[in-house]
Amino acid sequence: MARLADYFVLVGYDPGKRGSGDGQGQILQRFPEKDWEDNPFPQGIELFCQPSGWQLFPEMNPPSFFVAVLTDINSERHYCACFTFWEPLDSSQAQSHPRNGGEEEEEEASSPVQPTQLFAPKSLVLVSRLDHAEVFRNSLGLIYTIYVDGMSVALESVVGNLLTCTIPITGGAQPDLEDEAARTICLGAGDRQVIQTPINDSLPVSSCSVALLFRQLGITNVLHLFCAALTEHKILFLSSSYQRLTDACRALLALMFPLKYSFTYVPILPAQLLEVLSTPTPFIIGVHSIFQSETQELLDVVIADLDGGTVSVPECVHISLLPEPLLQQTREALSMVLDPELEVADLAFPPSTISASSLKMQDKEIRAVFLRLFAQLLQGYRWCLHIIRIHPEPVIRFHKAAFLGQRGLTEDDFLTKVLEGMAFAGFVTERGAPYRSIDLFDELVAYEVKRMRAEEGNKQKVLRHIRELAEKLYKNENPYPAVTMHTVKKPKEGHHLRAQQKPFPRLDEGLVQWIIDQATAKLQTAPPAVKAEVKCMVPSGPPIAAIMERNGNAMANSARRLEVVRNCISYVFENKMLEAKKLFPAVLRAMKGRAARQCLAQELHLHVQQNRAVLDHQQFDFVIRMMNCCLQDCTAMDEHGIAAALLPLVTAFCRKLSPGITQFAYSCVQEHVVWTNIQFWEAMFYCDVQNHIRALYLDSAEESHLEEEDNQEAKSALEIASEQLRLWPTMSKEKQQELIQKEESTVFSQAIHYANRMSYLLLPLDTSKSRLLRSSGLGDVESVSNSFVTNSIAGSVAESYDTESGFEDAESSDVANYVVRFINRFVDKVCTESGVTNEHLKGLHVMIPDIVQMHIETLDAVHRESKRLPPIQKPKLLRPSLLAGEECVLEGLRVYLLPDGREEAAGGSVGGPPLLPAEGAIFLTTYRIIFKGTPTDPLVGEQVVIRSFPIASLTKEKKISVQAQVDQFIQEGLQLRSCTFQLLKIAFDEEVASDSAEVFRKHLHKLRYPQHVRGTFAFTVGQSPKQAMQPKAKEKNPSLRTLSKNLVKNAKKTIGRQYVTRKKYTPPTWDQRGSQHFPEDNEDEISVSEEMDRSTLTPSTTIRPSDKMTINHLVERACCKDYQRLGLGTLSSSLTRSKSEPFRISTVNRMYAICRSYPGLLIVPQSIQDNTIQRISRCYRQSRFPVVCWRSARTKAVLLRSGGLHGKGVVGLFKSQNAPSPGPSQTDSTSLEQEKYLQAVINSMPHYADAGGRNTLSGFTSAHMSSTGKWGSIRASGRGSGYALSVDIGSRLAGKDLLAAPHNGTAAEPALLRPHRASLYIIGDKSQLKGVKPDPLQHWEVVPIEVFDVRQVKASFKKLMKACVPGCPSTEPSLAYLRSLEESEWLSQIHKILQISVLVVELLDTGSSVLVSLEDGWDITTQVVSLVQLLSDPYYRTLEGFRLLVEKEWLSFGHRFSQRGAQTLAGQSSGFAPIFLQFLDCVHQIHLQFPMEFEFSQYYLKFLSYHYISNRFRTFLLDSDYERIELGLLYEEKGEKKGQQVCKSIWEYIERLNKKAPVFFNYMYAPEDGEVLRPYSNISNLKVWDYYTEETLSEGPSYDWELSQGQVEPVEEDRQDTSAPQTKRKIIWPCYDSRRRLEPDAISRLLEELQSLEVELGQVPERWKETWDKVKASQRTEARQEGSRTPSSLLMSSGLSHHRRSLGVYLQESGVGSSLNLSLDSDTSSTSTPSSGRQGGRRSTSTLYSHFQMAESENRSYEGSLYKKGAFMKPWKPRWFVLDKTKHQLRYYDSRMDTECKGVIDLAEVESITPGAPTMGAPKTVDEKAFFDLKTTKRVYNFCAQDVQVAQQWIDRIQSCLSDA
Repeated sequence: MARLADYFVLVGYDPGKRGSGDGQGQILQRFPEKDWEDNPFPQGIELFCQPSGWQLFPEMNPPSFFVAVLTDINSERHYCACFTFWEPLDSSQAQSHPRNGGEEEEEEASSPVQPTQLFAPKSLVLVSRLDHAEVFRNSLGLIYTIYVDGMSVALESVVGNLLTCTIPITGGAQPDLEDEAARTICLGAGDRQVIQTPINDSLPVSSCSVALLFRQLGITNVLHLFCAALTEHKILFLSSSYQRLTDACRALLALMFPLKYSFTYVPILPAQLLEVLSTPTPFIIGVHSIFQSETQELLDVVIADLDGGTVSVPECVHISLLPEPLLQQTREALSMVLDPELEVADLAFPPSTISASSLKMQDKEIRAVFLRLFAQLLQGYRWCLHIIRIHPEPVIRFHKAAFLGQRGLTEDDFLTKVLEGMAFAGFVTERGAPYRSIDLFDELVAYEVKRMRAEEGNKQKVLRHIRELAEKLYKNENPYPAVTMHTVKKPKEGHHLRAQQKPFPRLDEGLVQWIIDQATAKLQTAPPAVKAEVKCMVPSGPPIAAIMERNGNAMANSARRLEVVRNCISYVFENKMLEAKKLFPAVLRAMKGRAARQCLAQELHLHVQQNRAVLDHQQFDFVIRMMNCCLQDCTAMDEHGIAAALLPLVTAFCRKLSPGITQFAYSCVQEHVVWTNIQFWEAMFYCDVQNHIRALYLDSAEESHLEEEDNQEAKSALEIASEQLRLWPTMSKEKQQELIQKEESTVFSQAIHYANRMSYLLLPLDTSKSRLLRSSGLGDVESVSNSFVTNSIAGSVAESYDTESGFEDAESSDVANYVVRFINRFVDKVCTESGVTNEHLKGLHVMIPDIVQMHIETLDAVHRESKRLPPIQKPKLLRPSLLAGEECVLEGLRVYLLPDGREEAAGGSVGGPPLLPAEGAIFLTTYRIIFKGTPTDPLVGEQVVIRSFPIASLTKEKKISVQAQVDQFIQEGLQLRSCTFQLLKIAFDEEVASDSAEVFRKHLHKLRYPQHVRGTFAFTVGQSPKQAMQPKAKEKNPSLRTLSKNLVKNAKKTIGRQYVTRKKYTPPTWDQRGSQHFPEDNEDEISVSEEMDRSTLTPSTTIRPSDKMTINHLVERACCKDYQRLGLGTLSSSLTRSKSEPFRISTVNRMYAICRSYPGLLIVPQSIQDNTIQRISRCYRQSRFPVVCWRSARTKAVLLRSGGLHGKGVVGLFKSQNAPSPGPSQTDSTSLEQEKYLQAVINSMPHYADAGGRNTLSGFTSAHMSSTGKWGSIRASGRGSGYALSVDIGSRLAGKDLLAAPHNGTAAEPALLRPHRASLYIIGDKSQLKGVKPDPLQHWEVVPIEVFDVRQVKASFKKLMKACVPGCPSTEPSLAYLRSLEESEWLSQIHKILQISVLVVELLDTGSSVLVSLEDGWDITTQVVSLVQLLSDPYYRTLEGFRLLVEKEWLSFGHRFSQRGAQTLAGQSSGFAPIFLQFLDCVHQIHLQFPMEFEFSQYYLKFLSYHYISNRFRTFLLDSDYERIELGLLYEEKGEKKGQQVCKSIWEYIERLNKKAPVFFNYMYAPEDGEVLRPYSNISNLKVWDYYTEETLSEGPSYDWELSQGQVEPVEEDRQDTSAPQTKRKIIWPCYDSRRRLEPDAISRLLEELQSLEVELGQVPERWKETWDKVKASQRTEARQEGSRTPSSLLMSSGLSHHRRSLGVYLQESGVGSSLNLSLDSDTSSTSTPSSGRQGGRRSTSTLYSHFQMAESENRSYEGSLYKKGAFMKPWKPRWFVLDKTKHQLRYYDSRMDTECKGVIDLAEVESITPGAPTMGAPKTVDEKAFFDLKTTKRVYNFCAQDVQVAQQWIDRIQSCLSDA
């Protein structure tokens, strides 16, 4: 029984305290006057009676009633029911003298109410610990009625009765009469009330407050508030009604059941206490809405406005909502309850009867929804309770991590916060007890969860369940159905308006006290009414696992994985290591899944139980790696209990290191966060303690009932505990003590055990290292190697501590201290919680340091031994094959090659096997960086992966840190990028010490940037590295002339190659003694002194004999051959020039004195003297004056190249201003000479102009630009990079707007519109030609264009490399690739180069000469000039011609290969600029558009692209001929025998290779005579070169032919044993296999087969070229016989139209086998008549396979008739001789028409060629000088020609063939 009310208080207005602002209240009377012992009087009641402050009002208000809640210091809640009414206050008295409340009662009944009269509030307050609001309202109302209506009942007795009422706290299930009497109260004023006491007081009472709250705020808002309250946010209610504030707060608490709110709870907060709102702790508070403005600045409070129906959540507050699907289900259920019409709102015939339940019922239904919600949230919570003590009091802990893990809600914010909250802690304390009375929630969570899961989604059933629960809740609140005899008097209407009301009387304290005393005395004599609580064992409900079933499919899938895990473990323990290795990666992958991890723990546990815990090294390693992988994915919480399951195992598995020393698994799995998490250890400890305590009682129970053993086993710890608690009161004191002691010692022994366990896992193996708290897992060394240094972070820190430096003790003690502190903290916490006695606790603290110290000592021994173990067998390092002369610099470092952004190799979305990551080694040789290894994925483990690139091509190297393998930790690595479009992203294996990695980087750097060109591979190859580094000692400053003489003596052959690093212009280091000074003029150029002029630069026609030899050598150089071919000036032996020639070969630069970067012999106009040249050269940058490099055979227009003009020169050239100059009128004369020079060039051209105006430029533009679609516009492309012509080139060329100054805006003068085109166009840099005025009299025009500079090319190339070979994978590879490709602007640069080249080609084709004069004349100029020649002259599209083009334009004319390729240390800062590569890319674009015009294949271009930067050959080293001569490169020394194995020139190499195999040959080659190519240059027509994107991982780059040819695919024998059908098919992986080899085109394939057949037949195989020539010849003859106009040949479709040729079907180098017939048939059928075409097609195919007919050869370098002496005693006979350079042979036939070759002399065997003498039978008429002999290794051939000239020509031709070889 409990008192209904504890105190009755009368509170009135205190007029005395009214000074500033609000008045105050004061307690006028309180009963009883002394505090109850069990319940002291609460403070501050007067504040709560008038929460918004005590104020006087001008009129009477009706009485008000509300209930405020006060919380006392013991967190008991007191309900203060306040009934407030108003009394008149006499103003005069109020101001004159303060009076006490109601002592003097003055009668002013008669006087009317004056306007100045004020009314003061007065409150009747009941204070109770019970929340019966209605009863309080009635009782206080009754007192007020008695007073106001003047009833004849003594107020004292009513108050006395009210304070002495006692009522039962909870009702029984069935109300009986006696019960009802106890519940009926009567205050002695003819009233009667029955109090509805709830049946079960643990359920909250809400009447209809919850329903009202939802009505006011709506579903979503209330749910937000609900979640905010549970996750401990601050909540503030606002309303203008106090009662509603109280109701809302009460409702929120009712919703939270079964959790209890334990923070500040003030439903009505008085105005004086508003600062409480800024408290830092969570709260639920209500405030009157007049204070709304004061709440504005609260930043972290959720404010619910009840009157406005809004909930505002501030920005900084994040409310975690319920986890889905619960949130959705709750919402649906709530809307079914609150808005039943919603369901049927759309029905055509809605049921008429639907209506919501009554408010009270709705209230209970809402609460039922939340009750269900909690049952679902907390289902199975009892399975996660750990009971750690049963006696004397149960101590219970909740295993939060396990609960979250099993529910699969570890990530869920809401539940995690709730479980960490105070409310839940209270819930565990209150409801965790195993033996207590139970309520509705316990039943629901135990028995109904299954039902709730089953009914999910079925709305009707859910609603039925909600209604059932609501019924129970309603019943609990209103146990008595019909309350009869409920009478309470109320005052009459309008009672509060009576003016003549007396004040409330003062009550007689004595009387009230007497009534109270009597009642208490009576109570003490009565027997105590003890209501026995029904205690029982709390049901646990089904375990979580049973509830949370996953879908079956996933189960099946994981079942297979678990099978794999089990098999692998059993293989390990059966020592089948190979089998285990195969499964291992799959197991590591499976470990991502929780089931697999649990399975692993179980399996290992079984093996421990079978005493298999002692392992050998390999087994130990496997088990450790599995454990590490398993723990790696565990969070610090260990929610799935994996670490918990492994904990006993890590102290079980071990291996013997040496007698008496054992290493346990724990020393290798310390690297995980979970071990440093104290919560994990607590949960583990409690779990173990629970098991031991359970065992303690099980044993004692078993002794008594052995027969019940089976049932006994199944009992959980909670069940045992509740059984014990039931028996506890019946036990004797001694028995109780004994049990308490047993439990305490159990806990204590576990604490010791855990102190040991923790020291195992926290002390690192190598304790000498300083320790860090592990925040990140660093390299887990153990997981891969047996012998390891240490395995904890502590170890990974300071390896630098010097052991002798005295740091050792300090360090180890540091570790020890840290561990001791950690364990102490743990022990303190768990022991105090589980009630271990203080003595025991002190004992523990003493023990812990000893435990740690002992463990450190054992570890030291283990650590020592473990270092001695041999490392585990890893895959053998594969040695890469090296080139001849290539040497290994650094032996292989073990690394992992990681996937970069290229998808193919990594498997990825493209499919195919994951070749990367691969495990192997990285090798550094003198030439390359090579990775060779095998994929880590065992499914492709047999493949070999090779990735390499030349060291010289390395562009960027950066350190990275990466995770190489799934089961390993972060390692250091390198990312090496190469400009051969390759990337090596490697991670060093942990066995590679970081200093070896450093050594690798240093060596790499040294090799990449040698001090001097002599340090590059092309020089050092085949020598011992020592010599390689020392450049030859030079003679002391030899003069240039002696230098050249020496060169002449030494020169043996002419070889076309060169290059020297270009620095600033320094004069050559010739003799500076005597009078030879070299004053430099202000242009930084060399001005040559007089003396020099006389000696070398005399414009004489004779050349001194001393220089003759040099000249001869220069004559044999590439450019000279080309000049002769083009007919540009001859240099006959007498060196006299024929005056008719417009051009001459000038030797002015033979000493490289005028221009260092030009070749020795140059072509200049015939009329220009050498000394003029010297002066002109100064006007041009780098002295690169205009020289002729090509002449069109048809139009005789010439192409010139030069460097850009110096500013001064331009001014002089065009304005002839007299600029101040060092010498008298020097500028003037120079510019005149320059003009003369250009005029001389123009005069050299035959002028012709036809009347039709065809060759006026305007005509030209319309014809060539507008009509044919091949012309792109050369306007600025808006990108800023690239060349852009500022005005449309067409109009410029026509003379309109020509260079008009942009600012004057006037129209161009008509005079400029010349009727004829200019004879010479100068293509110059826009920036250099500013302000140039055209001179109408001159015959040249300047075309200014914008040029991109080298910087832009570099930047663009970098981006291109990143696009083609990204460093790291991106999410959308194809998109990222295209985007970055566009950003690189590489294609737009190619577009510009092609565009300009085509423009120049057009100009030359129409007969104008062009001078390309851009930048310094060696980058873009070279690109344009070479492309122009390639497009205009078919000769350059042959193998021989292309070589010549590159030698002439790139090598001789000084493109700075060393500088642009950053080949030496000097060039390191400038970086790599791919000017030559850009040119090759342009050639590739043209090749794609005109596949039949080129003799060489695409592979040839890729080969050059790769090797021009590889430094394997000397050809592309150095910056100019001068530098090459200086190094002695141009003419090799006599003594140097050409070693067969090492080719020094790339051209030699290509020639040799071309003889062996048709790699560089394009079978489509069928040129049209004199075809000028005009490729499309729009970006849409350009393709990204596959050289940038393809790779061959099986063999590395295919450009080092010897290496890639080494691996011939093994021919698979037919395997008889396999039943599978045999197939010839093989799989080709795009990035792995070399498609060119595995999938050759048809012709290569046929040639290969032919060769192998010939070998089989024992014949000497014919060279492929001969076979090919025969085939083509036979096809030609066949075509002739058929007489069809169009040849039905395989590829020689010269009759086809140009357009058709460029688009015709053709065989790519990686074409498909069947393309052969396709090309035959499609060509013929489309061009000839069907019948003949088809026939021809078939016939020609057959000829390929049938025997080959002999026919004339295609390649005839030179032919003619000679007499040949037969063999011994044979006569002389005339024969037709053919000299074939390509095959390197001299063939002879009977006559010119003969197709049958009579014999072949192989030039390779020729030893010498000498003038001969006539022998017997020789032709008589011939001059004896016409005889010559050819001496071969076998015999001497005697020849005789018609006359001396012919003989000389033959000798020359054969000689040049020999020298070229």
